[in-house]
Amino acid sequence: MIDLRSDTVTRPTEAMRKAMAQAEVGDDVYEEDPTINRLQELAAELMGKEAALFVPTGTMGNLVALLAHCERGQEILLGDNSHVFYYEVGGASVVGGLAFHTLPNDRFGMIDPAMVAGAIRTPDIHFAQTGLLCLENTHNRAGGTVLSKEQIDQLCQVAHDRDVPVHLDGARIFNAASFLELPVAQLVENLDSVQFCLSKGLAAPAGSIVVGNRNFIAKARKMRKMLGGGMRQAGVLAAAGIIALTEMTQRLEEDHYNARRFAQSLAWIDGFDLDLETVQTNIVAVNLNEKTGTAAEWVAKLKDNGILAGAAGPRRLRFVFHNDVDRAGLEKALSTISNLAS
Repeated sequence: MIDLRSDTVTRPTEAMRKAMAQAEVGDDVYEEDPTINRLQELAAELMGKEAALFVPTGTMGNLVALLAHCERGQEILLGDNSHVFYYEVGGASVVGGLAFHTLPNDRFGMIDPAMVAGAIRTPDIHFAQTGLLCLENTHNRAGGTVLSKEQIDQLCQVAHDRDVPVHLDGARIFNAASFLELPVAQLVENLDSVQFCLSKGLAAPAGSIVVGNRNFIAKARKMRKMLGGGMRQAGVLAAAGIIALTEMTQRLEEDHYNARRFAQSLAWIDGFDLDLETVQTNIVAVNLNEKTGTAAEWVAKLKDNGILAGAAGPRRLRFVFHNDVDRAGLEKALSTISNLAS
């Protein structure tokens, strides 16, 4: 099977498996796991931040960041198509007593800075206080689109001028940095915190990182413990994370090339509607017309022919390229889809 459902399906590389088998470990709740400590130091250095925290998942990473930034009853500004709002089970509301105030994402995942400025609450007895602006880069539901450094800096300026911190759901931030050909630290320099995943395009079996200043990470560590994310001898996972950051960040351009080649070819198939301007990284979103069939029907047909794809809506297919899909897999997927559509 050629699995194009998500880059979460990647398997650890041989170098990761070897590093995991040989990892030094200790109790991380006591901050005594040497491999986790090395990973956190490396992550903080790469992102240009003071400190970092290893967490089991990106959803937990975003949640501990939101809880560390905000007090109960505060409001989080975020895009109406953001992953935090759509796919993270309302955790900020359930656990943190925080309210979501959504603003429209454009087709590239951007939020209008003027709307952000207008949404930040002024002091008033009737209003929930704005506690945080939350951004996303790359943007999942927009199809892996990238916010530029200029866009991020503009939004940060709007928020910071009003004493509101900014968190980035940067699950695929290295994809964004690769597309922009910028050092990742430069791209995120004005953000107060960032969460990024080791287990997507970077191919580690588990784990995400949250970065920020030391005081923020101390708060986030406590929130992680409260959520049940205090780990013991988890250096076996962190060892794979070190390989992810030192080796796998350099190969993401290949996934972007494959996604672009795939999208350009699908655009020629009748009934497949693609916005090629949004195919910037490793995700390809395809809209189906009424004659072509539903996404569920295509997912089933593709599976029967050795291709796994995702349904991102009743008539929207999603394909994601990653380390386990090579050029041969790309060509086979294209041939299969072309044959099924003819």
